Parts: sequence; C-alpha cells; structure tokens
Amino acid sequence: MATKRSQEKSLKWPRLFNKLSAKLTRASGSPTASILAFILIIGWALSGPLFGFSDTWQLVINTTTTIITFLMVFIIQQTQNKDTIAIHLKLNELIACHEKASNRLVDIEDLTEEELSVIKKYYTKLSELSEKEKDLHSSHSLDEADENHEQKTKSQKKPLHA
Repeated sequence: MATKRSQEKSLKWPRLFNKLSAKLTRASGSPTASILAFILIIGWALSGPLFGFSDTWQLVINTTTTIITFLMVFIIQQTQNKDTIAIHLKLNELIACHEKASNRLVDIEDLTEEELSVIKKYYTKLSELSEKEKDLHSSHSLDEADENHEQKTKSQKKPLHA
C-alpha cells in the first residue's frame, strides 16, 4: 500500500509540471501575451525619463527579460519534447496498423543520421520507380517497391509464347 502511495506522489509532480508547462506555453504564444509584452516594453521605455535612464532602470528590463527567457526555454522545450513523443507514438500506431506499410519506419526517430540517410535513399528509389512506371500508387512500402519492381522486370523479360 505504501508503495502505491509513493508511486502516486512521484507521478503527481511530473503531471502537475506537464500541465503547468502546457498552459504556460499556450499562454506565452497567445496574442494577449504578445500584446502584454509589447505594452511592458513601451511602458519601460516611456518610464526612462522618469528614472533618468539610470543603470537601475536598464537593469530592471535586462534582469526581467533574462529570467523570463531562461525559464521559458526549459518550459517550452519540455512541452515540445512531450508533443514530439506523442506525435511519434501516433505515427507508429498508424504504421503498425496498416498492413502494407513498412514496419521499418516504426521508431525511426531513434535511428542515427546515417541510418536515416539510408532509408531516405530507399524512398528516393521508390519515387524513381514510381516515376518510371508513371504510377504514383504502384507500391505501398519500401519492401513492396523492391518486390513489385522485380516482378515487373521479370515479367517484361519473359518471352511471349504464341
């Protein structure tokens, strides 16, 4: 029982942070936030003569914007990471459930750049095969593209017996 409570408590903070990050990210990207930022900068600039354009006056805006920028980098990155993982999982599900899709693409985001380059070459080849055949729907996956092309090549080379 104690382990279940500790698990629930350990999940409470990440969930709370996820919700807070998502709300802050949405709010910071809203038109209202842009208008408020603009008003803040205008207000700061207009208050310059009142404070004699002092070092403290400059320090206020510099410190404020630096802290906000620093925090927002991590908040936005956390939200972006979560969204990226969710998108990848949805794409993996679509690939996995489609019988003619190449399962090589499931978890493709975990591959190195070199491995991605190899797969890109396969898709380039697939595009070239489709272009030669003048049929964009001639195959549905990388595996099928090779098989279909080989079968078509073999059938074209067979002599016709009359």
